[in-house]
Amino acid sequence: MKIVIIDYGAGNIQSIIFAIKRLGFEAILSHDAEEIRNADKVIFPGVGEASSAMSKLRATGLDKVIPTLKQPVLGICLGMQLMCHSSEEGNTEGLGIFDLDVVKFSNKVKVPQIGWNQISDLKNELFKNIPEKSYIYLVHSFYAPIGSETIAKSEYDVEYSAALQKENFYGVQFHPEKSSDVGSEILNNFLNIA
Repeated sequence: MKIVIIDYGAGNIQSIIFAIKRLGFEAILSHDAEEIRNADKVIFPGVGEASSAMSKLRATGLDKVIPTLKQPVLGICLGMQLMCHSSEEGNTEGLGIFDLDVVKFSNKVKVPQIGWNQISDLKNELFKNIPEKSYIYLVHSFYAPIGSETIAKSEYDVEYSAALQKENFYGVQFHPEKSSDVGSEILNNFLNIA
């Protein structure tokens, strides 16, 4: 199986590569459009700020490539947020895959939300064998609200989308690569989606 992690200068790539290796697979890092198109599975990571991340995607033309992909694609953290219509972070226009606009947590709570939180209302094969109220690891100041594409929820001040899915596109707000056995199982489920 050919697994490609999209390389556009977003941080935290090594821990994803290690997490995939622990599951018995190899992943390659690439910004080459053909290589990405020919992958069996694509992972779209992201740690950083939305507007500068989108600038990097536009500079390489990957903003045009990602929405046209036909294989399973998993956006992680900022990757998921960039797959939405827009983000309040840096007033950024996103890739428009998910029909949601990313907004900032209110100043009633400490941002970023850092640490372990529970996920619930789990739908979809991505959460096969994952118990309700499992703990996952998050670091974020912005969130996607609940919408028709929400397949898992979490709560921090408000209920928000912990995961999204539309056709072959999946997104998780949390870091599966840092979420212990639960995260490992979710990554494994993604890699086994037909």
